[in-house]
Amino acid sequence: MRRSKLFTRTTRETPSDAEIISHKLMLKSGMVHQVASGVYTYMPLAWKSIRKIEYIIRDEMDKVNGQEIRMPVLQPLDIWDISGRAEAYGPDLFRLHDRRDRDLVLAPTHEELLTNIIKTNVLSYKDLPVLIYQIQTKFRDEPRPRGGLIRVREFDMKDAYSFDYDQNGLDLQYDAIQKAYKQIYKRCGLDIVVVEADSGAIGGKDSHEFVLISDSGEDSIIICKSCNYAANEEKAQFNKSWGMVKEPELFEIEKVHTPDVRTIDNLSAYLNISKEKTLKVVFYINGPDLLMVVVRGDLDVNEVKLSNILGGASQLRIADKSELCNKGFVPGFSSPVNAVNAKIIVDDSVNYGSNYVVGANEIDYHFINVNFERDFKADLFGDIALASENSHCINCNSKLNIYRGIEVGHTFKLGTRYSEVFDAKYPDKEGQKKPIIMGCYGIGVGRLLSAIIEQHNDEKGIIFPHTISPYQIYLIAINVQDEDVLVKSELLYSQLNEAGFEVLYDDRKESAGVKFNDADLLGIPIRVILSPRNLEKDVVEIGKRTEKNNLTVKLDEVLSMVKEFLLD
Repeated sequence: MRRSKLFTRTTRETPSDAEIISHKLMLKSGMVHQVASGVYTYMPLAWKSIRKIEYIIRDEMDKVNGQEIRMPVLQPLDIWDISGRAEAYGPDLFRLHDRRDRDLVLAPTHEELLTNIIKTNVLSYKDLPVLIYQIQTKFRDEPRPRGGLIRVREFDMKDAYSFDYDQNGLDLQYDAIQKAYKQIYKRCGLDIVVVEADSGAIGGKDSHEFVLISDSGEDSIIICKSCNYAANEEKAQFNKSWGMVKEPELFEIEKVHTPDVRTIDNLSAYLNISKEKTLKVVFYINGPDLLMVVVRGDLDVNEVKLSNILGGASQLRIADKSELCNKGFVPGFSSPVNAVNAKIIVDDSVNYGSNYVVGANEIDYHFINVNFERDFKADLFGDIALASENSHCINCNSKLNIYRGIEVGHTFKLGTRYSEVFDAKYPDKEGQKKPIIMGCYGIGVGRLLSAIIEQHNDEKGIIFPHTISPYQIYLIAINVQDEDVLVKSELLYSQLNEAGFEVLYDDRKESAGVKFNDADLLGIPIRVILSPRNLEKDVVEIGKRTEKNNLTVKLDEVLSMVKEFLLD
């Protein structure tokens, strides 16, 4: 491709609305064009990279016996109502009506539809296992699109679905696909970590995220460097008993005066006690219910865990003061002791201590010597606490570390959630009908491209891994007005193309500075430079985007040197 004909315009200016490095570089390099908030056009350079990423994905999915299909984006709403996910996705689900006023959705994922397809086509245990995948456009009405292709409303995704007749089959498929994913990221030049994750609206028992550690990420990742435990913040468990001493419950509750002490920090300082000796009360609204959530004072509530323990609370929100007062609670001094008019949810951290301090539900007063079970009880009890930098590993007790990360893939063990809802069953060897066991596996293709750029760049621009670079070689002709430069550049361009290399030939009548700046910005792995001065010696310069210094080689050595660079 001649640079003069390339349908792309680069810019030196950094777009003011671009938040992260990859977004800035994709706009500056002309790889994407923004249509609306969270909606982008892939321009030629980006589309060439996307197609290479898709090739790698297809190659690895085919190696684990995946079969590619293509399902429609447009789906009837009723199958989403049956699964319960129309409500779970809420406003994120694009909805529309056709001319006959039938309710439809633009699908963000395809579990419902494919489960119905499998139900029709799997007639026996002999038809299982099966692994189906597609690379398809998805739609989610994100409330806050950000980061270019990182979080958008229309996006390309590889989603795969496995169907098995027993749990062991699912486990084998799951492990095989995880290995395939790791190979995909490796071939794309991306370093990732695999972390335990919450299943969210997709559902299922076990799930894992594939995450690029990056300061630009919107996810918090908890990692133990000692034992390699890793989970996202929504899922992470930790040792809540670390440093705790459970004292004998010898004393009765006593009310103490705590004037204008409304926060855990102030309470700890006022009574000269550690925050671990206090209980924190946070109120939420879930539909018609007022929830009193109780955690140890040194911890915070994990709202994803809270939603899960409630069975998926899609309407969960923090209660306002008027809602507390209407139910008889005193903001800043509320208490689970003798509490009525609220559903009490207690974190299991309270089991590792005793004789706590908590509000007395009376302004300027707290209770001391409060103990769980003796003085208050829970309607729901479990892990609803958020891990932090000060937490200790659930496995080895080492301090945990928190990093920012970008999710580039997610795998789920769905089990029988969808097969039971849609009555997708198979007859086993004895003829007994049993629900098909299912897994699902996703990679955001556009997000993957952004993540690769996020990891591979410098102050000058993109540094593409050669496997997904739009072109392999950037051929730069310096001073094309010089006849010798023009003739030899054209000849070398033809030779490289005939040898099967992908070449972007900068044939423009621009200065050397403009061409070098574009070469740095576009990040193509190998550059070959022809200039009048070097051609006088019958040599050219060749170098890698990752290295400062170029090599000088004879013209007839360029092809072999390019092959050597690509093998590296």
